[in-house]
Amino acid sequence: MTGLRLDRIVIVGGGTAGWMAGAALGRFIVPGGTEVVLVESDEIGTIGVGEATIPPIQKFNHLLGIGEAEFLRATSGTFKLGIEFVDWGRPGDRYIHPFGRFGRDIAGIDFHQLYLRERQRRPLPPIDSFSIGAQAALAGRFTHPRADPSQPTHDIAYAYHFDATRYALFLRSFAERRGVVRREGRVVDVALNPQTGFVESILLADGTRIGGDLFIDCSGFRGLLIEQQLSTGFEDWSHWLPCDRAIAVPSENHGAPHPFTRSTAREAGWQWRIPLQHRTGNGHVYASAFLDDDRAEAILLANLEGAALGAARPLRFATGRRRLAWNRNVVALGLAAGFVEPLESTSIHLIQHGISMLLALMPDKDFAPTERDEYNRQMRASFEAVRDFIILHYKLTQRDDTEFWRYCREMSVPETLAQRMDLFLRRGRYLKGDNDLFTLNSWVAVMLGQNGWPSGYDPLTDALDPDKVGRQIDLARTAITGAVAEMPLHMDALRQMNATEPQPDDHVPAA
Repeated sequence: MTGLRLDRIVIVGGGTAGWMAGAALGRFIVPGGTEVVLVESDEIGTIGVGEATIPPIQKFNHLLGIGEAEFLRATSGTFKLGIEFVDWGRPGDRYIHPFGRFGRDIAGIDFHQLYLRERQRRPLPPIDSFSIGAQAALAGRFTHPRADPSQPTHDIAYAYHFDATRYALFLRSFAERRGVVRREGRVVDVALNPQTGFVESILLADGTRIGGDLFIDCSGFRGLLIEQQLSTGFEDWSHWLPCDRAIAVPSENHGAPHPFTRSTAREAGWQWRIPLQHRTGNGHVYASAFLDDDRAEAILLANLEGAALGAARPLRFATGRRRLAWNRNVVALGLAAGFVEPLESTSIHLIQHGISMLLALMPDKDFAPTERDEYNRQMRASFEAVRDFIILHYKLTQRDDTEFWRYCREMSVPETLAQRMDLFLRRGRYLKGDNDLFTLNSWVAVMLGQNGWPSGYDPLTDALDPDKVGRQIDLARTAITGAVAEMPLHMDALRQMNATEPQPDDHVPAA
């Protein structure tokens, strides 16, 4: 097998996707004797807006051996306990989609089922009142989860906001220290093997030719290798997700940064707010068929909380995925693989998942079809699961105040989503699929947060004494309120992290 080992892997493109791949390959592949070269050009800009993530990013950092304090300092990062959605169900509505669970289950019955039954007996506050993550987020507080499962703080789950440009630079330094070679240059030509159609080499503008066995395409929307050379094809999802443009601008912080992302529905899309230590990231995602560019920019600028720190930058995109994420000897990551709008902060996760799958299915020079086919199956299912959950937010709206929202309410949705919505709307049920990223608690948050109330509840709940269940529900809320009051403020938690002595970036053992 030694003779079949890959001699060189070439990453085309830097940015977040390229350097995440470079860092992981530097950590796990370079020590085995495979050379890793990353080619990027300073002439080609990257989309470096503030990034919001979901909890699996912790696993990626842990696998690389990156300490949390070091990471937050390098990226001006903040903690994230969830996403606040404003005006999505109806104008005036607000809810938090928190990380972590709601309440505590009783006798194996999910808390939200107990909540649905109790709500028929008496008025109850919104279900995010029973989430310690949601309540801590709204209070501007943060603490790490505690080991004691009897304490509400045990249920805290979190992710991060960070500066994407600083994150890429941080990972570049990490990767280069582990032997990844960066080559500055713009790709002007690509050589394909005439028999296999595999990419054999790339030619840079300065005349340098770089050959490789495996090529990772991180060239963004254009898909320099996966599409321009291999004509892989693109599956367009814009009929379900009509937003196709965004405009982004940083602004000054308006007070201490909140430990949550905010998504506010606008007349033909939505506006993000991502709080970092040194600034706030803002953007407006919208559908050009329903809103012109000037109006979109005006809406964004009129709704900033602090003064803009630069000119607004327009972005154009198509929602969908490459028909193959791995074609011949090219694997696409990031925007080259596909794009789903960042409503639930999944962009970084899909890169991370693609890297994890590649490490798990790393080929030899023979490029066995079994490994490639399994990678494509996994990535297709993951993209589609994320797609369906994002569509859910639009389909579930009750808004009818603009043509855009009427279109979203009335559009057909993928059968996979329609079945799940019907199942939940009947008795609040959710059955996990193999590739689901968003599971029960996420469905509960969005469905109930956007007024998607089931007509009933699980009949197994009727086996429990309603008075005892009611007392347990009240005790759960009281315990959460008390625990949140004792947490440090988010900014104080960040100051403590920033004051932590620097540690070697490989001090965390890889799992």
